Amino acid sequence: MLKNAKGFTLIESLFALFIGVVLLGAIYVAMEAGQRSSVAMEGKVVAQQDVRATLEIMTLEIGMASYNPNFVPNIWRTDGACANPSVNQAYKGIQTATTNSITVEMDSGESGGIGDDTNEIIGYVYDTANQRITRATNCGGAQPFLGDAPGSPRSVRVINNTLGIPMFRYFDGVGTEILAAGLPAGIPNIRRIEITLAVETEDIALDTQQRRRMIYSTSVIPRNHPINL
Repeated sequence: MLKNAKGFTLIESLFALFIGVVLLGAIYVAMEAGQRSSVAMEGKVVAQQDVRATLEIMTLEIGMASYNPNFVPNIWRTDGACANPSVNQAYKGIQTATTNSITVEMDSGESGGIGDDTNEIIGYVYDTANQRITRATNCGGAQPFLGDAPGSPRSVRVINNTLGIPMFRYFDGVGTEILAAGLPAGIPNIRRIEITLAVETEDIALDTQQRRRMIYSTSVIPRNHPINL
């Protein structure tokens, strides 16, 4: 019986080894693809959370533009020089309105003055060079709000300019858009503000080798702005 017992031949052993290597390779490729997809999805989720939070804050603050509960006349301040009364009191709490920037003012502290409480003068600017949005309060320095300068940690870059999409659009009471040529003179007629944020993930997705793009939009009605003092 021992004479008739046979083991695997060299060819059979090499073939079995080859099959094992192929199976391990297939398992590795599947695991790597799953990991890439997971990392890409995580980056997209973080970007979505950042953009949605940004829109919520902008909607809340811009919606408070021209809030003047004590109906104090000539309360509005100069954009960029908060200590000075604005020469454009008719603009009320929207002292700057362009496609890439807006400055809103409100007497949130209900003191009868502007700028004597925190966050009563808020300026948003789309920094196209650095593909980010900055926020400044009470004429202080601009701070990164969505995205940051290249080289700093950031989850998204704002690409409105790349896609030719204005960040802010303004409409009057009958829904007619107030074009850039009609601003700032048309500021008193603003009744609705449309905010659009076009962004892409800062990191390149491993599965597609591209940045994921997203566009979010919302409308704000500054209800205090039409009130005549």
